[in-house]
Amino acid sequence: MAWWSRTQGLAAEPKKSVPKGIWIKCERCNATLYEADLDANQRVCTSCNHHFRVGTEDRIALSIDEGSWQEHDRPLESTDPLGFRVDGKKYVDQVKNTTKKVGPGDAYRAGSATIGGIPVEVGFFVFEFMGGSMGSVVGEKIARQFERAIAHRRPAIMFCASGGARMQEGVLSLMQMAKTSAARSRLRESRIPYISVLLHPTTGGVAASVAMLGDIIIAEPDALIGFAGPRVIEQTIRQQLPPGFQRSEFLLEHGMVDLVVSRKDLRSTLARSLRWFERGRHDPEHRTGTLTPDAEAEPSAAD
Repeated sequence: MAWWSRTQGLAAEPKKSVPKGIWIKCERCNATLYEADLDANQRVCTSCNHHFRVGTEDRIALSIDEGSWQEHDRPLESTDPLGFRVDGKKYVDQVKNTTKKVGPGDAYRAGSATIGGIPVEVGFFVFEFMGGSMGSVVGEKIARQFERAIAHRRPAIMFCASGGARMQEGVLSLMQMAKTSAARSRLRESRIPYISVLLHPTTGGVAASVAMLGDIIIAEPDALIGFAGPRVIEQTIRQQLPPGFQRSEFLLEHGMVDLVVSRKDLRSTLARSLRWFERGRHDPEHRTGTLTPDAEAEPSAAD
C-alpha cells in the first residue's frame, strides 16, 4: 500500500498495543510491574513489598502442602429467608449470579489438609463471593470445620478476608457471630489450637467475632483490620485518627495481633507454629495449646 492516499491520508501502520494482563501498576509505590514476575513473587511488589490481593484458589495453593487439599461441605447454598430485595434485585438471584462467576461454596471454603506435614482443618473466606460476607452458610461451614478439628484432634486454621456480616440475611447473619464464637469456645474447651490469619480486609462482624479469637493471630502486612471503617469512626468521634490506624502494623504495636508475616513466609511460619503445638502434645513442659484433652494427667518423662 502507498504511504499516502487521497481518501485516508497517511497509510495507517499496524497498532502495537500491549495485551492486557502483561503489566500492572503497584497501588502503593506506582511501580510498573511485569505480571509474570509479580506472580512468581506471590503477588508481592518487588519494589515496596505491597501485598496485592490473591484469589482464593491461589491462596489455597500458597498456604497448604501440595496435593493435600480435601474440601468439605461445598454443596451448601444460601437460601433467601427474608425475601430480600434491593434496587429490584432478589437476593437469591444475587447468590445464583455470583455462584456462576465464582463457583459453588458461598463465601467460605473449608477442608482438611496438611501444612509442613501436619494435618489441619483449614478454612478460607472467599472475598470474591459478595465481599466474603458471613451469612448462614458461612457460619455453618465454620462451625463444622471446628467440629471436625475436635473430632480428629487437629489444629484449626482460618484465613479471614471479609467485609463482615451479610446484610441480605438480616439478624440471621448477625447470629453467625455468636454461632462461630460458640464453636470456637468448644474448640478451646477441647484444647485444640486455633490459628487465625487476617488478610486485607478483615472487618465488620467477622473481625468482631471469630477472626480475633485465635490462640495465635497472624496478619499480612498493611491489612485493614477492624470493626467499623476509619472514615466512619472519624465522623462519629469527630477526631482525626493516627497514621496507619487499623492496619496490621498498628495492631501489632498495640497488642491486637501476635505477628505480621509476609506472604512469602506465611506457610513456613504456620508450619513452625504447628510444630510448637505438636511439642506441647508430647512434652509436659509445653502444656499451652496441647492437643490432648487431659494433658495435666499425663506422666512426665521424669515420672
